[in-house]
Amino acid sequence: MADNDLGEFLRARRAGVRPQDVGMASYGLRRVSGLRREEVAVLAGMNADYYTRLEQGRERHPSPQVLDALGRALCLDADARTHLFRLAGTVPDDRFAPTAETVSSTLSQLMDGCAHTPAFVINRTLDILAANALADALYAPFRPADNLARMAFLDPAARHFYAHWDWTAEVTVANLRQAAGLAPGDPRLRELLTTLTGHSAEFTRLWNTHTVRGKTRDAKHFLHPDVGPLTLTYQALDVRDAPGQQLVVYQAEPESPSAHALSLLGSLHATGRQPAPRPRP
Repeated sequence: MADNDLGEFLRARRAGVRPQDVGMASYGLRRVSGLRREEVAVLAGMNADYYTRLEQGRERHPSPQVLDALGRALCLDADARTHLFRLAGTVPDDRFAPTAETVSSTLSQLMDGCAHTPAFVINRTLDILAANALADALYAPFRPADNLARMAFLDPAARHFYAHWDWTAEVTVANLRQAAGLAPGDPRLRELLTTLTGHSAEFTRLWNTHTVRGKTRDAKHFLHPDVGPLTLTYQALDVRDAPGQQLVVYQAEPESPSAHALSLLGSLHATGRQPAPRPRP
């Protein structure tokens, strides 16, 4: 991780905002893909030299008022704004605390009781800490199913398994960017980033966009080799007694083809039977 994370984040987000996005007229030949530094300073109501020092890392302790203004100027959403504050070290009550790497027996029992829906627990770096039987069946194409980021970028099964791999890749990297704001010195995060940047040019490209997003709720589209297409909605819930852990639960629309396919997947996994061959298109 770089020494000037705040400056890199500001530069990357500035590059993603066009003058027309913020109601500014564009004059002359532009040498940057997004806003100029001077334009950000005007939008944020601050001195251009001060903003330049922020990007260059010569000023590292902006006030909450300055950060609020920059969040508005750069059109940051809630996740990105929170990340900005953390990079500036102004959210002391929400700083990183080591995440427990074991899942409580109570939570494991809860997941096992959800026999008809995949459920698993992840940490901030997207390691899968525990999973129920149907989640194991869902992610069976991966060997091993150990970390959602490694699986998406380094496992050959990913490009076929994720029907919209490009979107999955972008969201996965944005999740890790949020983890980087929460845990800038986490050894596990550093290890994972070294592996991913060393073996995936696509991960490195997406990492350098500095996009930030937390896991909440979204639709996922899978193509499972045993049961075919699956459209599932997930809900990510913070585990209150284990900060940094999230319980992720997938659900299919009742009585939908995905619901029937998920039920079939559970039956195949429980009995150890092989699926009947699907007719070729």
